[in-house]
Amino acid sequence: EKVVELLLQKGADPNAQSGDYGNALQAASLGGHEQVVKLLLDKGADLNAQGGDYGNALQAASEGGHEQVMKLL
Repeated sequence: EKVVELLLQKGADPNAQSGDYGNALQAASLGGHEQVVKLLLDKGADLNAQGGDYGNALQAASEGGHEQVMKLL
């Protein structure tokens, strides 16, 4: 969480697309990192962004079995 917060403070784009996870929101959702998901959403992460192996953040959270993250999304 602290690393994501620092990166965002330094200007990292919460919607940058790349790699297997598609974007940071999808990676955090897959991992069940609820606080990181909240932080990314607060910083403007696109809930509906498509990409990566999981399609979008909700699908990634579902794949990971993270019900609380799914409800948040």
